[in-house]
Amino acid sequence: MRVRADILRTYQGVHTWTGIIAGLVLFIGFYAGSLTMFKYELADWSKPVSAPVLTPHAHNYQALIDQAIAHYPAQMSHGFSLDLLTDKAPLSWYSQGTARGMKLDNQLQTLYLNAQNELVIQQQSEHKLADLIDYLHRTAGFAGEIGHDQSGVYILGVAAILYFLALVSGVIILLPTLVKTFFALRKEKGASRVWLDSHNLVGIVSLPFHFIIAFTVVIFAFHDLIYGGLTQFYGDEPLFQRGTPAAQSYHIDKLPSLEKQLLAAKNYAPGYEPIHISFSRLNSAMPSAVLKMSNNAAVVRGPDTDYLFLNPYTLEVVNSSYPQGEDSQWGNFVASLFSLHFGTYGGEWGRWGYFMMGLFGALLFYSGNLLWVDKRLKKAPNKRSTRFMAHLTIGVCFGSMLGVAVTLLVAKWSNLYIENANYSYLYSYYLVFFSFVTYTFVKGTQPASFWGLIGLVVLCASMGLSTLIHAVLTEDYFKYYSSTGVDISAAVLAIIFYLSAKKVNNKSTSYSMISTS
Repeated sequence: MRVRADILRTYQGVHTWTGIIAGLVLFIGFYAGSLTMFKYELADWSKPVSAPVLTPHAHNYQALIDQAIAHYPAQMSHGFSLDLLTDKAPLSWYSQGTARGMKLDNQLQTLYLNAQNELVIQQQSEHKLADLIDYLHRTAGFAGEIGHDQSGVYILGVAAILYFLALVSGVIILLPTLVKTFFALRKEKGASRVWLDSHNLVGIVSLPFHFIIAFTVVIFAFHDLIYGGLTQFYGDEPLFQRGTPAAQSYHIDKLPSLEKQLLAAKNYAPGYEPIHISFSRLNSAMPSAVLKMSNNAAVVRGPDTDYLFLNPYTLEVVNSSYPQGEDSQWGNFVASLFSLHFGTYGGEWGRWGYFMMGLFGALLFYSGNLLWVDKRLKKAPNKRSTRFMAHLTIGVCFGSMLGVAVTLLVAKWSNLYIENANYSYLYSYYLVFFSFVTYTFVKGTQPASFWGLIGLVVLCASMGLSTLIHAVLTEDYFKYYSSTGVDISAAVLAIIFYLSAKKVNNKSTSYSMISTS
């Protein structure tokens, strides 16, 4: 296909500058996003291993609820949650904080029935490692809030718009030579050509994935503005209907059995399995029960499940996130958008696919910045702006990866000795991130690249080593340990980072030999 030279130059400029402006933010979003596919596995890996206290599906949850209401009526009527899959304490409520937001000092009261059918209550801090990984994915680490959402969400929304422009312009640039160079990795033409060919190959092969992510990020970031813009069509009628309060307040003593609650949910959504239920405002005129409904064969709205909203007394379905056939085209469309972004389809293969595409997406932005830096350094080796961008690229990309790796190790060890380790996660990430960015600007890109990779090798290898040390310190550790996949993945990444470090070292050695000859 032939494209005029002036058009190609225009789109080359668009592709370059949109990629440069948004690339580093998107690198963090994609790298952390790939980890969110297994954020609960990572969180479980970091927690101390202990014996289960009950067997899910065989536990008498109704007896647990009845005893909890009898002993703690005020707390239970305010609201409580019941996890139907955990082998730990299944019932809990917040003694400090709420489920909304990213509060690191949340405290939970957890309850279960022991073998003698006695109620056991314990207080613990809410474990926020999975939420912090997701926070990094959604905000790229930018702190602060705008309105009721994090500022980083809006920054990533703007970056996604630029990202979409970069995708379109990149395709137009490649059109004239796409067929000829699609799978070409021309090693004989030097490292820069290999980076360019790899960049183009990754971008084109995963193009549908990137279009989906760009579009959905914009929707998620600016949904309030979008909904606000729809008011001209809806007028005074609310876009989302709220339930009407009852004529009189309900009371928790009249709460129908859990079996009836779950049966009502299953009847409404055949094929779905309730795995978690949260009650709130049980002594009021507007009580609520929110059920997480799992179906591995369905396209779901949430990151893991669909949601069903019940009146826990009348068992009436107030709302749901389910696509409802031909009468809910918009519901089907919105559910598809959520599922396509979260990767909640395709089972384990889908999760691993999104994990890999997230990592390749991060590589796409990293290689794009390196290509821009390399091209300009050849033209003007001492140009300050180019060198600044080179330092920022290495510092931000490696700093974010090192920060996450250190945070995982800190979580693994701090949970053994600290009641609330959430703050240690937050501090360790930002400390490592900003320290490495500073190190890059002081020492230069070549040493920072090499030692950054070596640091990742050591940290990834230390994850498996930490598990072995914990096994030595804890009796019957592997009897209850279920995070072997995390250790194996960390070992594979350690090997990849080691091979990359060798290449960087060989490259720096060859440069030093040329400069001294």
